[in-house]
Amino acid sequence: MSAAVDPLHDLPALLRDAAREAGTLAMRWFRLGERTRARIWTKGKHSAVTEADIETDDYLRRRLGAIEGRFGWLSEETADTTERLSRRQVFVVDPIDGTRAFLDGDPRWCVSIAVVSDGAPIVAVVHAPSLNLTYEATANGPAMSNGAPIKTAAAIPASNARLAGPRFILDSLAAQASIVSVGKIPSLALRLCNVADGSLDAALASKDANDWDIAAADILLEESGARLIDASGERLRYNSRQVRRGALLAASDAAAPRLIKGFRAVISRKAD
Repeated sequence: MSAAVDPLHDLPALLRDAAREAGTLAMRWFRLGERTRARIWTKGKHSAVTEADIETDDYLRRRLGAIEGRFGWLSEETADTTERLSRRQVFVVDPIDGTRAFLDGDPRWCVSIAVVSDGAPIVAVVHAPSLNLTYEATANGPAMSNGAPIKTAAAIPASNARLAGPRFILDSLAAQASIVSVGKIPSLALRLCNVADGSLDAALASKDANDWDIAAADILLEESGARLIDASGERLRYNSRQVRRGALLAASDAAAPRLIKGFRAVISRKAD
């Protein structure tokens, strides 16, 4: 990579500024506790999208375009191409993660931006403007929330462990262990970040999450002492042809081995 862009020095500030500016743009359309003013339509079978998603995506593409010639691009709201597969470094972007929360006036949505290098996230920002919350991480550096270092819970407690995720998974796990369900935090990126900052003991995602939902939060988990794994127990690699994932589990390094068996059992039953 050219010395003009140093992932450990230039990119964190670039991503932070871009995420905050994009958040300010999206907030023009957001109304706390009320339906958004933005136009809404459906893409695919049942996925909602608003003009705020598109406007924010367009802005980020322009904002990061100064160095995009050296980087590939993968975003929820941009048509994917195979061009990114030839790049070592790729921006992975969700302009509004938690669109349904956004359009319903729920503040639990965010702008999620990661830079992936050789398949692994190296820099990321998850910015939730309606919560006044900004998560940041760099590879081999601290994970932070609003500028303060964060650390995941060291181990999952024997009882009353705090878990968030789809209800069918939580209900099944509750039959096996004593957990406190906090429901499904609508933004998957924020759900995972809540494990990174220790406010959750674990978080789960059913199948069909995409790389733009999780790449930024993945490095926050990694640098806070946690991991994001699939049902095989393996950490994830990014910038492949397939961007859609199976079910996922986020937990501290200490807790993950204890949870993975029950997680696999629940996912296996659901698949049947």
